[in-house]
Amino acid sequence: MFAADLLKSRVVLITGGGTGLGRAMAERAAHYGAKVAVLGRTAATLEATVSAIRDAGGTAAFATCDVRDPAEVKTAFDALEGELGPIDTLVNNAAGNFLCASEDLTPNAFNSVVQIVLYGTFHCTQEFGRRRIAAGGGGNIISIVTTYAWMGSSFVLPSACAKAGVLAMTKSLAVEWATYGIRSNAIAPGPIPTDGAFSRLMAGNIEEEAKNRVPMKRFGKPEELADLAMYLMADGSAYVNGDCITIDGGEWLLSGQEFSGYTQHNRAAIKQVLNAMRPKR
Repeated sequence: MFAADLLKSRVVLITGGGTGLGRAMAERAAHYGAKVAVLGRTAATLEATVSAIRDAGGTAAFATCDVRDPAEVKTAFDALEGELGPIDTLVNNAAGNFLCASEDLTPNAFNSVVQIVLYGTFHCTQEFGRRRIAAGGGGNIISIVTTYAWMGSSFVLPSACAKAGVLAMTKSLAVEWATYGIRSNAIAPGPIPTDGAFSRLMAGNIEEEAKNRVPMKRFGKPEELADLAMYLMADGSAYVNGDCITIDGGEWLLSGQEFSGYTQHNRAAIKQVLNAMRPKR
């Protein structure tokens, strides 16, 4: 739906850009002419994204980084800007999540999600903001949140708390950094199947039930979210600031809290299923 050169002057950094929605946004941005940097902890997936972009004729680079560590974030920004030039658009996409009964959460489990989602987003956003301000201003921040950022959800307490913080950060900086010409917006996706994360959030045969919670009776597609991100990156959205745009087929309007349906099942049985789904370390 966009002109081929929509983002030809942009340098876009996407955290968690090696897989899933991050990769979809990275490939889409490159398709529309942006130079794309992807950031994450796993070199192999980041390299695969960069290779796919280059094979399609685009320009891309990657850096490995743990967003929980501000020193690593700074080093990664330095490396990527050295290769691609000053980054003018940041997409905070890196995240962690799992389903767990809240009474069974350990402090480390809670902390691991909050450190990635909230602290990681802050570290990347602050590094980006400092650089843009020093360069004379102008910039664009897009943070991927979720519909339960504003209403909470059962069984994903760490994620709900962290995403709510990211949404508050988005709105706060939209006002504070507007004087520097830096926009800050968020996207709240509903269920969109991707490799890895999506499977960990769909217990047993709950997938069909989840689909029925969407008025459109289907899940979203990565390219649909990517196109929304392209709009927010583009000059045509220059007056959109401090907003959170939902892309969920109307799910939250119909169903409320995304994972609250699990409360309708036998609690002991659902806890067994959730424990079996948790990533093994």
